[in-house]
Amino acid sequence: MTVGLPLPPVPEPYHLPFHYGALHNIGVDYLVEPEPVRELLGKRHPGLAAAEFDGMACVSLNYQLYFAHYPGGGGITQEVEINVIAHPLFSGDRVPVLNYGQYARGYDQTKLLGIARLHVLCDNPLAIDAGTRLYAEPKYPGWFETVMPSLNAPSVRERWSVSCRRASLGPDGLRRHDEELFAVEADLVGLTPEPVSNTPITGYGTDEEGTLLAGPLNVHQPYRYYALDDRTAERVRLALGSPAEEAARDLARLIADAPAAGVWTYQSAPVAAHNRPYYVR
Repeated sequence: MTVGLPLPPVPEPYHLPFHYGALHNIGVDYLVEPEPVRELLGKRHPGLAAAEFDGMACVSLNYQLYFAHYPGGGGITQEVEINVIAHPLFSGDRVPVLNYGQYARGYDQTKLLGIARLHVLCDNPLAIDAGTRLYAEPKYPGWFETVMPSLNAPSVRERWSVSCRRASLGPDGLRRHDEELFAVEADLVGLTPEPVSNTPITGYGTDEEGTLLAGPLNVHQPYRYYALDDRTAERVRLALGSPAEEAARDLARLIADAPAAGVWTYQSAPVAAHNRPYYVR
């Protein structure tokens, strides 16, 4: 007698696991009143319950820039997730009791605490299709204007900014629109990060039949975690855009004027450097 569930299908032309060639990532967490989170989560992911940290729920914004190579070339993708930290309804008695700082530092090794995706905006049509079909992500078009630390621009030190704007898909690919959904800025200069091992990150999705899926993401080096307090929370600024856009409305409802509680960053190490030339005479 077979016990358990079958694995979700992997539709063509995709293969798993999906390997990232490089990843640049910033996440910002907000501790918020739990009731609006519970209400929205119940509509989007009825199989999940919102995690609580000292009586507060956690909403997380997660921007990613990543590269992947394929047999015929490479692709660059940007996306941002609007997430709620949650766990399956049936697992409430298996989830450890943690405060937010312990969660951010990876103390939960059950990995039942994961990201329940409310919105995923992405500038790559292939990645939109893959995220929707493979992981049941609520993924749709968006585009981005960003500033991030780079060894190729050493004057930009530990400052991040991400503006997420509306886009649509047409026969010619991604079409950009002017409406800004939200923008987040983080000035981390002078703050001391700590290395944290908080992966694999469990990502939850709910498919069209209402079935809950979970997919883990492994990041092979530690994140840099910045714990914020009343003095440093102002280093992160969130601006909400057009209230006509659902993502902006949900953020306004869930986060309101809550300060940021923590920031976590990851940037892939360089693998090669083309050095300064010299004269040959």
